[in-house]
Amino acid sequence: MENKRNYRENNNSFSQKNNNYKKNNYSEKSERGAYTPNRYSNNRYNNSNRDQNDSSSENRKSYTPNFKRNDNFRSEEGFKRNEGYKRNDDFKKNDGFRKNDGFKKDNGYKRNDNYNRNEGYRRPYKKPYGNYQSNTPSVEYAPAPATEIRLNKYIADAGICSRRNADMYISAGNVTVNGEVMTTLGYRVKPTDEVRFDGKLLSSEKKEYILLNKPKGFITTTNDEKGRKTVMDLVANATNARILPVGRLDRATTGLLLLTNDGELTKKLTHPTHGVRKIYHVILDRKLEYKDFIAIEQGLELEDGFIQVDEISYVDQKPKNEIGIKIHSGRNRIVRRIFEHLGYQVDKLDRVVFAGLTKKDLPRGHWRRLTQQEVINLRNMR
Repeated sequence: MENKRNYRENNNSFSQKNNNYKKNNYSEKSERGAYTPNRYSNNRYNNSNRDQNDSSSENRKSYTPNFKRNDNFRSEEGFKRNEGYKRNDDFKKNDGFRKNDGFKKDNGYKRNDNYNRNEGYRRPYKKPYGNYQSNTPSVEYAPAPATEIRLNKYIADAGICSRRNADMYISAGNVTVNGEVMTTLGYRVKPTDEVRFDGKLLSSEKKEYILLNKPKGFITTTNDEKGRKTVMDLVANATNARILPVGRLDRATTGLLLLTNDGELTKKLTHPTHGVRKIYHVILDRKLEYKDFIAIEQGLELEDGFIQVDEISYVDQKPKNEIGIKIHSGRNRIVRRIFEHLGYQVDKLDRVVFAGLTKKDLPRGHWRRLTQQEVINLRNMR
């Protein structure tokens, strides 16, 4: 019994000491603020105890319970807010002012709707440059008198290279004039001079390179005795130089055709030893059977000898009667004869690639000049 009594007294004394400890450290007058069992009961993140009607100011007070607004604070000594100031609410706009929407021009002025400034004039219609043919007769101009020209321009007009590169070749001693090496950059060539580049005689005539997208119904010749349309009619306004077609295309065949006055390049592109690649788009009267496809790929024996194409394939996402064929042979009507040998009839034949040149941005019946880089590529072709 005595042990229980001592235990109770000790517990009572401990609780009294504990109460004093709380009172001294967490009293309401303490600088650290009042103690509450749940200090964050009013926190806006406590969804269980949150009051939906609490204002935002009350939520902010829960974070800093000791914060009090200092109403006596003044930013500057002697500064006071002018409480007597009032806005002049009696001011009213001038409602009598209105925009003059009824303004009108002088009633005496009237527009003459019957007046026609152009009097029915219309601008003349111009055909596209590729098919344009003037109704006025061509005028034959007298040839310009022969004059002296700079050596680098003479070489550039011959189609060898640009003027800047020509100066390099002249300084290196690759050019001879009348049998003597010429290294003077400013030398002017006379009409009677003989100019050679690496031993090859040069011509002063400027080289022209015209690429034509030939339409159907034109003959690849310079002049036709029967009066039929020729490819020269399509490039009549391209140049005054005497250009000739490189190779031939049938009257019913369409596609790329090169015309130039560069005889050396023409010989290179047409000679079978160089093997210039050409790609044709062929449309047959019926589907090409697979066995015939393999036969063409392996090669056929025609009346003028054996022929084998470089590549053949069906056109993607097209019927099986549309074929793409690559060939380097220059025999007459060789593509048509390949399919006719197997019993097919060629409805359409279009040359889409010739010696690396394509029909990009070149509509049917139009022509364009080759760029300098394209000419260099043709010259360097092996």
